[in-house]
Amino acid sequence: MTLTPLHQVELNLMQVVINICDAEKIDYFLIGGSLLGAVRHQGFIPWDDDIDIGMRRSDYQRFIAVANHYLDPDAYFLQTGASDPDYALSYMKLLDVNTYIEEKNNVNNAFKGVFVDIFPFDKIPDDADLRRSQLMHFKLEDAAILLRLNYNFVKTPLRKLITKKTAQQLAEVNEHKQQREEYMRLYENSDSRTYKNLASQYDYDKEILTADELTQLKFAPFETIQVKIPVAYDAILTRMYGDYMRLPPTSQRVEKHLNKLIINNQEIL
Repeated sequence: MTLTPLHQVELNLMQVVINICDAEKIDYFLIGGSLLGAVRHQGFIPWDDDIDIGMRRSDYQRFIAVANHYLDPDAYFLQTGASDPDYALSYMKLLDVNTYIEEKNNVNNAFKGVFVDIFPFDKIPDDADLRRSQLMHFKLEDAAILLRLNYNFVKTPLRKLITKKTAQQLAEVNEHKQQREEYMRLYENSDSRTYKNLASQYDYDKEILTADELTQLKFAPFETIQVKIPVAYDAILTRMYGDYMRLPPTSQRVEKHLNKLIINNQEIL
């Protein structure tokens, strides 16, 4: 299958992530729709328009620490809450700086380009009440950040009235970012062997993985490259999607993210 221009950029970004991980002995694995794509399509789900990568928190933090030693700033930008003050999300993105996108239902002032998402998997407790408490505090801090950084579902004329954040406002946002991460890492030093992508868009139980599922990995083809996926991909995908090898109805085979796409100064969408 010939890759779309968007998929080609994303595939290149994923290879950059893999190269850094290989050089630094960092574990990564595909998750969500990207894992499904690797298993069912040996590459992108044709109507999907992003790539999702998971890492254990220790690997995630190490990636942040070392990535910029490998990245050409004229080509790539590692977007985190620290590197982009206007970025509100709790996971990082690797962006191609020679591209520009506008996402559906996601209007904000953060730096924009074609990206791959990299999610941290954090330890969670076994106790259901403690899980609910952790998730509640995480979501409260997350909502506070999204509100303060003016993330909206739609673009409105009122956005023109939004002024640049003052140093005091940014300091307040950074405090919420730090508190959010503290809640995500609350059980980091516990003996728990259960991990969760707390930023997941799926129902709470869908993206909980055991330590073995996170660490026992194998290679699989993804378009023209080899990627790491969990050995237990069948159990993981069954939890998330049920009969995951069955294609969805034609009406559901639609891209979900993009309103506008520019690659190397050429408008694609």
